[in-house]
Amino acid sequence: MAGLPDSDLESWYAALEARHLATLTFPEVRRALQALSSLYVERRDRLPRGAALDGAGKRAAFALFYGPLHFAVVRRIVSELHAADRGLARIVDLGCGTGAAGAAWALETGRHAGVNGVDTAGWAIAEAAWNFRALGIRGTAQRGDVSSARLGGGDEGIVAAYTVNELDDAARDALLPRLLAAHGAGSRVLVVEPIANRPVPFWGTWEAAFREAGGRADLWRFAASLPSRMKLLDKAAGLRHQVLTARSLWLPAQGR
Repeated sequence: MAGLPDSDLESWYAALEARHLATLTFPEVRRALQALSSLYVERRDRLPRGAALDGAGKRAAFALFYGPLHFAVVRRIVSELHAADRGLARIVDLGCGTGAAGAAWALETGRHAGVNGVDTAGWAIAEAAWNFRALGIRGTAQRGDVSSARLGGGDEGIVAAYTVNELDDAARDALLPRLLAAHGAGSRVLVVEPIANRPVPFWGTWEAAFREAGGRADLWRFAASLPSRMKLLDKAAGLRHQVLTARSLWLPAQGR
């Protein structure tokens, strides 16, 4: 696994803390993280309306916790799938949020690939751009929805991490054929979602389509290896991640 040395991960997280605790206290962020966690677990129906980022505290909690958490999960999945073993020039991060998923994949390529992120939230776009700079990645992020991204090419990876489940039915139904067409044009495609207690109705249809196109579906469980200050926030909020879990769909490059 290429990625970042632990010391660099600690440095990145320290920079994140300096950025977001400049105007908020640790207890304020901890309370916001608890509210955000409740939103994700119990009230996911509010997510498409932007409730996850509806205040400075929640934005800081997302940037300091869920961004690095998603980074850690995607980094491990990319490594296990050998998704960065052959050259990529570009990674398209759909619903990029703070850019964590695209950044994780780009780092696994040894920073050879750049990232193009797209998200509907202006705050997330600015945060993604900051993270790309902080991690030494060539990357851009622009405001738009998943239908606006140009997809398809032999040197391209596409990641939709913690994105598809938050789309409405029409947008989700429109995205699947676009991803399959991009794979047909040479792209490799990775979809990552949480392992949820409640049903995820679209997953069966998407899994069948990915398998038919030559892909695979996986459930993942990794020991949590997080920056020390992030562990403190995790514990303070009562979340206590000992393991990281996710489910994924993967389409490798054609013929590989």
